[in-house]
Amino acid sequence: MHFFTSFAKRPFLLLFTVLILSLIFVLSIANNAVLETDLDEYMPKTHPAFMASDKAESLFGIKDAILIVVEHPEGIYNSGTIEKIDAITVALQEEFDAIESVTSLTTADNIKSDDGFLEVEPFYSGKTSQAAISQMQAEVEANPMIYGRNVSKDGTATLIIAELNNDIDADVLQTWVTQWEGPEKLMVAGRPVVEGALAELGPKDMAIMFPLVIITMIILLFLLLRSVRDTVLNMVIVLFGTLVSFGLMTLLNIPIYAVDTMIPVMLIAIGVAYGIHMHNTIHHFMRSYPDLSKEELATLSLKQMVRPIIMTAITTAIGFVALMSSQVLPVRYFGLFAAIGVLSEMLLALLLFPASIYLLGKPKYKKAKADFETQREKGTLSDTLQALLLHRPKMIVFISIAVLIIGVWGTSKVWIDTSFLANFEEDSTIAQTDQFVNSNFGGTSTLNIILNGDEPDLFKHPEVLLAMDSMQEDLEKDPIVGNTLSLATFIKQMNQVMLEHEDGSYSIPDSQELVSQYLLLYEFSGDPETLEQVVDYEYTSANITVQLKSDSSAVLKDILAVVDYYRPVFAEHAIEITYAGSGYKAFIFSELLLEGQIISLAISFAIIIILLALMFKNLRIGVVGTVPIAITAVVNFGVMGLLGIPLSSATALITSIAIGIGVDYAIHFLEHYTNERLGGSSLEQATRSTLRHTGRAIIFNAIAVMGGFAILMFSVFPPNRQVGALIVLNMATSALGTLTILVVLVHYLEKKHVFLPKRILDNNTRSFS
Repeated sequence: MHFFTSFAKRPFLLLFTVLILSLIFVLSIANNAVLETDLDEYMPKTHPAFMASDKAESLFGIKDAILIVVEHPEGIYNSGTIEKIDAITVALQEEFDAIESVTSLTTADNIKSDDGFLEVEPFYSGKTSQAAISQMQAEVEANPMIYGRNVSKDGTATLIIAELNNDIDADVLQTWVTQWEGPEKLMVAGRPVVEGALAELGPKDMAIMFPLVIITMIILLFLLLRSVRDTVLNMVIVLFGTLVSFGLMTLLNIPIYAVDTMIPVMLIAIGVAYGIHMHNTIHHFMRSYPDLSKEELATLSLKQMVRPIIMTAITTAIGFVALMSSQVLPVRYFGLFAAIGVLSEMLLALLLFPASIYLLGKPKYKKAKADFETQREKGTLSDTLQALLLHRPKMIVFISIAVLIIGVWGTSKVWIDTSFLANFEEDSTIAQTDQFVNSNFGGTSTLNIILNGDEPDLFKHPEVLLAMDSMQEDLEKDPIVGNTLSLATFIKQMNQVMLEHEDGSYSIPDSQELVSQYLLLYEFSGDPETLEQVVDYEYTSANITVQLKSDSSAVLKDILAVVDYYRPVFAEHAIEITYAGSGYKAFIFSELLLEGQIISLAISFAIIIILLALMFKNLRIGVVGTVPIAITAVVNFGVMGLLGIPLSSATALITSIAIGIGVDYAIHFLEHYTNERLGGSSLEQATRSTLRHTGRAIIFNAIAVMGGFAILMFSVFPPNRQVGALIVLNMATSALGTLTILVVLVHYLEKKHVFLPKRILDNNTRSFS
């Protein structure tokens, strides 16, 4: 208390400090801010699954790739299109250092035989005569390793696959590709393109959301507070909190993740709560004690609000800090820096409002306005609500239980999805290109199944290859799987061409000696580096690439179940199964997301119950105070389940935010109600006074927070819009729950005589309640 009072008495020092810190943070943000969209950077590097994946990716050269679609409406098998594909293939490697290798129809190898000898030659001979092109088409359609995988089955489109060894500017590549269009249509897909689009859209979205939420909040605050001065003070507080959050992040060289773009909107919406309650208390004292000096007004306002505002800020911060239990880096950093922003807003609110009284004097408060405010507080709404709570408590309890039952049912339907493409509208170019690739080729996402053994030449054994082939066939029965590729696929193709495509020749030979011979012939005739993508040098480890027609982590469970079915089969050959690739990483990401959500919720509730119990010296109050936010959490998940909204890296944040903000309402209500009761008011009088005074502030607070978060519904990212709508719902639920079921439960504790005896307040805190 002394700290806030002494600092508030030096308003110029306070303003100077805020200005200098703001300048430092602005410069840091301008110079150091980096938006991170690489999914690999979202993962904990020490997690066993990611370490195993990274090891396999290094062993088999598994890299991110950009997919360039070349589509000709009349078919790609013409001299002009083939020559253009070849020219693009060459130009990509020459003009982009980030591209390590390029595979296209003109560079892909064809496995065939000639007089009993295995030959590996490119499909494209360099000739573009009609006869040469017709022969190439026939060879492509006879080779399942490329037909339907890199070339569409209707012959109208093909893929140019550019593997990356470094990050690439997807926007520059997109622009570069357009020069090759006509009559062919060119499209660009792949995870690097999606990440690049996110990196471009993220700042643009923030540039729209930030000013929009500021304008909206200014209008809302002025309409609610009817004070230009207090509106300005509130905006200074929330803008400073945002600068502190992002400024510290950039000063510590921590990248800004896509989900962090919501922090400004959240901090602006959350931070106004402290200003609203300060405004409400200051004006309450001015109406009750109009002759107070400015020093007395500042001191009494601080005494009244320092405890509840600090506690509400701490509980809000706890909701965010609990997210640090997640192993998902964006969620962890979001929680940390959002909490720092909230605490800085609390600190400045407790300093700036009293300082403004010392600097500018008491707020102007006309007699007519005072009378109007007094009458508004004595309106019929609070009296009607009080009558309902006192005379119909069972109805409130019944409705609350019904809401909980429906919410629990809806919660059982919640599903998890970490799809990056979910960030784009279905009619966006990114989404449409991805859909085109998934419809005509193997797919844009991959899962790599890694088989590890110790025996040299293990993967030359026919029985091992047969097990691999059988698993691949079962995997390809899933409509989400485009196709699969492994050493077994190569061996089947070699066997087929050596047996001149006789019936049943596309199969695994029975003889290990024949398998070894095929592989030896391939190494002599083709590019050994191609085999390095599916098997290691000693044939002790193998890679099965599964192409997926969706990047949704939700679709992987059925696929992994098929693989798990084959674990005992491979275990007979002392082979262990692990995974790698972006598809698997997305799945583990979703598992960590769910785990983190459960842990953060448990931590939030436990700590908040303890803090409330300590604050009010009563464990029962601690438990009762969390009831509205518990209902809010169930309603949130219930609505998500009923509306089919997935739990994603964005929506996973909602409940922790709702808990942190929602409990503020309970703290303010319980603080004022208890002060009233200890001041001698009856249960009815305390309820009426609390509903009129604090209830009004809670409603104002909820409206302001809802208005701020509603701006997210204008975001270009669908998940952000879902977050905005759900938090609006959560705030309304928390406020309504505080003003209904919490009051009923407090009355129940009162009647059982277990509420007041546990409560001890300092006399100075109660003097002017």
